Amino acid sequence: MNNFQEDFPMTDPQHNGTFRGHTGRTWQDSEPWWPEPVRPPTGSPNVLFIVLDDTGFAHLGCYGSDISTPNIDSLAAEGLRYNNFHTTAICSPTRACLLSGRNHHATGVSFVTEVPNGFPNSRGKVSKQTGLLSEILKENGYNTIAVGKWHLVPSDEQSSSGPFDNWPLGRGFEHYYGFLGGETNQWNPDLVAYNQRIEQPRRAEEGYHLTEDLTDKAIDFVRNQQATAQGKPFFLYLAYGATHAPHQAPREFIDKYKGKYDKGWDQVREEWFARQKEQGIIPPETQLPPHNPGVKAWQELSPDEQRLFARMQEVFAGYLEHTDYHIGRLLDFLKEIGQFENTLIVFLSDNGASPEGGPDGTDNEWKFFNGVEVKARDIQHRIDDLGTPRAYNHYPQGWAQAGNTPLKWYKRWVHAGGVKDPLIIHYPAHIKDKGSIRQQYHHVTDITPTVLELIGLQPPASLNGVTQEPLHGTSLAYTFDQPAAPTRKQVQYYEMLGNRGIWQAGWKAVCYHQPDTPYEEDEWELYHVEEDFSESRDLATVHPEKLRQLIELWWVEAGRYNVLPLDDRLLTRGRAHLARRKFPTTYVFPPYIARLTATAGPILGNRSYTITAEIERADSRTEGVLVAQGGRFGGLALFIQNNQLVFDYNYLGDKHYIITSVAEVPGGASTLRFEFIRTGELQGQGRLVINGQVVGEGLIERTTLLAGGPGAFDVGQNTLTPVSETYETPFRFSGKLKYVTITLENAEPDLAAILATELATE
Repeated sequence: MNNFQEDFPMTDPQHNGTFRGHTGRTWQDSEPWWPEPVRPPTGSPNVLFIVLDDTGFAHLGCYGSDISTPNIDSLAAEGLRYNNFHTTAICSPTRACLLSGRNHHATGVSFVTEVPNGFPNSRGKVSKQTGLLSEILKENGYNTIAVGKWHLVPSDEQSSSGPFDNWPLGRGFEHYYGFLGGETNQWNPDLVAYNQRIEQPRRAEEGYHLTEDLTDKAIDFVRNQQATAQGKPFFLYLAYGATHAPHQAPREFIDKYKGKYDKGWDQVREEWFARQKEQGIIPPETQLPPHNPGVKAWQELSPDEQRLFARMQEVFAGYLEHTDYHIGRLLDFLKEIGQFENTLIVFLSDNGASPEGGPDGTDNEWKFFNGVEVKARDIQHRIDDLGTPRAYNHYPQGWAQAGNTPLKWYKRWVHAGGVKDPLIIHYPAHIKDKGSIRQQYHHVTDITPTVLELIGLQPPASLNGVTQEPLHGTSLAYTFDQPAAPTRKQVQYYEMLGNRGIWQAGWKAVCYHQPDTPYEEDEWELYHVEEDFSESRDLATVHPEKLRQLIELWWVEAGRYNVLPLDDRLLTRGRAHLARRKFPTTYVFPPYIARLTATAGPILGNRSYTITAEIERADSRTEGVLVAQGGRFGGLALFIQNNQLVFDYNYLGDKHYIITSVAEVPGGASTLRFEFIRTGELQGQGRLVINGQVVGEGLIERTTLLAGGPGAFDVGQNTLTPVSETYETPFRFSGKLKYVTITLENAEPDLAAILATELATE
């Protein structure tokens, strides 16, 4: 007879089937075995990524500006600044490169994740074949923490039903607190903890601000981790919403800059340029290019325009200094717990400064997303609201140009203004040449290989059971102690919305592509960037053979890294993706649904619809919101107040179209209805109905493609910011709400409205 173990072989499913003990019939004749926990290599550092958003090459004090960033500057003074570091020109792709070590097209993130286009290079999420640093470090004994902006999950996967495999917890992070989309209100954010949306800890009126909250959570996560696992390293990915619009900060930070920018963006740009040369952050022979097209000379502006635009830059400067202050809190905490010296800190921005405020800036960025032109004269009266919870503001392009000094163009362009960004690395254990500047050419794909080399880990051939694509980046760790070493980077391509570029051995070919024009008509430029830091001298006609060679190389790299097909579409690039999705024409919601994502709820822009609510009122005090979409900066709400049924269409915060019932809402059970009848492009007639009787009508002269504004879709309450000026959030309905039905008249979804909605959080 065979022994027990031979008859019943024992496996250990938690450790690949390997059990190294002995199993008998009872514990007395068995030998236990406990596997050793996975530990990182001896001496492994903590890893901290600090990522800012839309912060230009010149915005930091240590990169030339006069904005106070002493804590970031201290990292530079004790570490290394890089002046030849590059990103992808926009947020989601840069984050995919940063965390995976691969080029963004190869990861499936060619553009922002909201608009996949049906091709392998644009899936809106990072491929499992290009695993993230968080997944690698978690498998090697690190605790992994993500705080802040994620923007690596498609919008149709951001609802409470998931799927969650591309949320932070599905991609190797053990803790997450932040926001999933591309931007959020800094005073009233759309917060997520782990895999669930939550309410902000306190109100904006009580002093809440997202940057402070994110820093608090980062500190709490690390404090708890170190308290229970002393000596175990952590990876903290801290991605602030700052300095992406809306530009919002406490008044005391903004007012520090009062009057400082009255001299205008031309003089500021010249001053920052001079400081960059003094600091050595740019070569002394660097030229300052002419204005970008569309940016007026400061002296051509009216006094009122100058006053408004100067205030917008004061707000931005206060926003950045406020962020620096909280970064300082985190650094102080690491020193307090004795982990600062043992932490590899990588600080960067995801792309250049943003031009999305347009020529005149805006009091409400949602107007930009809706294609509404903003003129300074129309928002002069809002000057005191800028930066506060009452505004959703963005500065003019002239200040973005200054923020990118001495570079041309902005975010989205693959000229230097879009892709050349600050990088600071602080790591006392390996960096002895403190405060120095490194000029080697590098790219955001190079950060993950650097981290793995410093820890002593090889990129895995397989991760979570999936065969991995090799890393594309080149470690820059050699630059720590070899300041004059030639760059080990061989070549780097760029592509964003049809804009293309390629760097090789100190030369760069680049072209701007006008959407909806033939790619063959694009005019390529050629720069010897090793000698022309700011891409000021186009040598295309001087060295046509060099230009041809680089263009041909671009096509080779495009084939290698899955760049094709080229896609210059913005609002229309995701039509195929949307057309295959099934959008219902009738939605039935249970009561008290809070903060559905933009496309998880009905898309009401530019179409007829009906909202029906079945309710019961106990008495005349029963009131509250039945349905709300958006908030203070644009949206709509149906609610009961002062015994009357009210519909408020908030047009971008500028005008409220309010329809109020002439009859009171009765006690007991009632059927309440609002009907919107589209009568023309972006306009219609509204009608209130109580128990079958029309009780109010009104013309809604202007609506938006995005029926809501920054916020969410709520049933039975209005979270984040209030749509109407007559109540405060959440104004939860105090009666019994049985259900809400929303019916859309036309069967086909308005793809343009959906696409605009999804892109509005880019």
